[in-house]
Amino acid sequence: MKSVLTVDDSASIRQMVRLTLSGSGYKVVEAENGAEGLKQAKAAPVNMIVTDLNMPVMDGLTFIRELRKLPAYKGVPIIFLTTESDAARKQEAKLAGATGWITKPFQQDQLLNVVRKVLG
Repeated sequence: MKSVLTVDDSASIRQMVRLTLSGSGYKVVEAENGAEGLKQAKAAPVNMIVTDLNMPVMDGLTFIRELRKLPAYKGVPIIFLTTESDAARKQEAKLAGATGWITKPFQQDQLLNVVRKVLG
């Protein structure tokens, strides 16, 4: 079973991601900020990460940069799920190591399509 780590300070967004993905056979691990996400990722490797950009404690960009320093996460796909749609922010995210970008509010099938495309 493929596992996905969802990192978002919004409990309702985490719940929606969990329900969407677990309903399609994915194991979902949750964290409410980048620092917690980093701890979860180090504790148990995941196949993919869906993270918010703007969070307290550690934001999404810092989280991705830290994650990409770990050998186990060099090739793991990371998708931003955020209200931001600014082109400059997307470029910054790409440079930090993000694989893709989904703008909130998102459609459940949109998220599933991206996950399936990335994880197969």
